[in-house]
Formats: sequence, structure tokens, C-alpha cells
Amino acid sequence: MNTSLKYIRAIVVVTLVLSLAVPLLGAETPPAQGARGGGAAAPGGQRRGRGMTQVDPEAEARMVALGSRGVGIHDPSTINKCGDTYWIYYTGGGTPSYHSKDLITWERGPSVFQGMQAPAWQAEAVPNNRGTGYWAPDVIYHNGKYLLFFSASGFGSQTSVIGVTTNATLDPDDPAYEWTEPKFVIRSDSDPNANTDFNAIDPGVFADQEGGLWMSFGSFWGGIMLIQLNPDTGERIAPDSPIYKLAHYDSIEAPHIYFRDGYYYLMLDWGMCCRGARSTYEMRVGRSRTVTGPYLDKEGKDMLAGGGTLLLGTDGDFIGPGHPGIYKVSDDEYIMGMHFYNGARNGASQYAIRPLQWDEDGWPVIVTPDAAP
Repeated sequence: MNTSLKYIRAIVVVTLVLSLAVPLLGAETPPAQGARGGGAAAPGGQRRGRGMTQVDPEAEARMVALGSRGVGIHDPSTINKCGDTYWIYYTGGGTPSYHSKDLITWERGPSVFQGMQAPAWQAEAVPNNRGTGYWAPDVIYHNGKYLLFFSASGFGSQTSVIGVTTNATLDPDDPAYEWTEPKFVIRSDSDPNANTDFNAIDPGVFADQEGGLWMSFGSFWGGIMLIQLNPDTGERIAPDSPIYKLAHYDSIEAPHIYFRDGYYYLMLDWGMCCRGARSTYEMRVGRSRTVTGPYLDKEGKDMLAGGGTLLLGTDGDFIGPGHPGIYKVSDDEYIMGMHFYNGARNGASQYAIRPLQWDEDGWPVIVTPDAAP
């Protein structure tokens, strides 16, 4: 089935589901969205328990046409497939999950850290955050296991830490299902003596063409950074390994790097998240022949100097798309997962998937389906 027909089918299916659901469905958001970097003072979007939201059916149909899957989510991980099931993880208590058989209908899955205590190194790195309400997880399948990265911080704080846990499978019914004791990856500190000009949140993990494992990360402050990881454990490859600077802007975070046809593509967010319908997130992109940069936009401007070509911005009630993650469905089909703020539901944060294509010069293009009203 070609891509356009698949997404028209998705529109019909999800619209039918939403039309039969309780009006509150789209108002559901994670327990904690997390204010980002040095920006927002408090999480945004509609919160559970604020009452019912009356939604214009036409507005809802347009959101579905623009990729909404109708589930409350913030800071989604990159899509991973385990067996015949797709999985995503997101910001919230215990690092909750959703799973799907067809990338259209999503159901709740287990939380990674349910019933677990935060590791001791977290209390040392982030004294004001001793729980497991982690932000912005990312997952990769590498060297025969799944590695899940997560961050702990505080609203508008640079005192942050990133950790990693691993599992042989994402299927909770598999006897091998067990998340390992989390390990420390990297931390940042607001203490000037700590000499960290970055914020250790928003991990984005990927493998290079030689099998090396890397993690981009960062929010506000010094911008987007990159470190190499131990490909087996997910820990930093060495305590004093280089930290590469990739991109900078006044409000920048949520990096994602994807390799295709000789280029590493760096996608990230500019603007402010977590303000519901007032959020200003937009996705920007640049690319590089080498993983450590420099990453240049379409005009040749270095992303370290404020470069970044617009990839996707607000479209009516489809507000502030962010936290991009590319998934290759087949040799000729790519999709982009993201969250957005649904203006038709008082700015509730929801999950969306859009088709992604590549133009004649090799740049990614996020598709607006023809069926969108």
C-alpha cells in the first residue's frame, strides 16, 4: 500500500475512534511534561482533571489529518520495533510507554521504572529530584539489546543528569523482559565552578556507520552537544572524552540525528515548549558529512552560528511541533514522530506521526497529507 493511501486510511480510522470516544480523550496529558531548559517556568498544556473539553469535530478531523494519534504524550522517544509491535516512551512518572501494531492506534504499555527507586548517583547529581519522573527518554536497539536513555532535572534548571538502562526486549510478556539498574552517563551543574556550559537533558541516541554509539543532548545554555558512548553499556566512552558543540540558538533543545546517503542530519527544536497553545516550538534542520559537524543549513549557515532550516512549524491548531524522531518503515517509506499542542483541545500535548520524504537535494521534507482540510 503506498504512503498516501496508508495515511488516508489512518485518518478514517482515527477519526472514527475519536468520534466514538469520550470528549476528554484528547485532554489527557502525561503527569509531568517538564519545563525545558532555561525557558518555561512551568509545564503547559491541559492537565488531567480540569474538566471536559468540547471539541469541534472539523477541528479534530484536521488534527487527525495532520497526524494526531489522539493520545496524550510529551517528549516522545524515537519509535522502536520489537517483534511485531512498535513502542514509544515519553516524559512522565516512571517513564511511561505506548505501543501499536500498525502505527495508527496506540495503547498504553508499562512504565520502565514502575516500583523502582531512583539510583543513588541521581540524588548526588540532582539533589532536588530524587524520583523517577524522568524527561525526554530515547531508545535505540544496538548490539542485541535496547538502551533507554532518560534525564532528570528541575524546572528551568541547569542542574541535570542523563542515565541509561537496558533490556533484551521491549515486550513485557517476554520472560527476558527486565530493565537493568540505571547507569550514569553525563551531568551538568549550575555551579560556575563545575565548568559545564550545557544542560544534560534531552538525549538523542544514534549509531554511526561504523557501529559507534553517540548521544546528542542539550537545552538552552550552551546549546546542543555530542558525546560518544560505550556501544555495549551506553555509558560515556570515557569520563574525559570530548564534548562536541553542534548547534546554538537562544532557545534550542531536543536534538535528533539521523544518517542517510552520506549525511548526518541534525534536527532539533527552536522556541518554547510546555505552554500549551502558547508554545512556540518549531523544528529546524542542518546536515554534515561527519558526525561531529559542522552542521550547515540549506543556506550554508553553521548551526553553531544560529543556522537551521525550518522543517516544520505551527499550522493552525497544530501548534509547536517538537521532539522529532525519524523511523524508516521500509526502503522507500519514512515517518516522523513528534508531539504537538492541540489548539482544538486547549493546548493538550498529543502524539503525531507524519510522512517524511527527501527532496532532490537530499533534504528531509515533512509531508502535509492531501486529505488535510
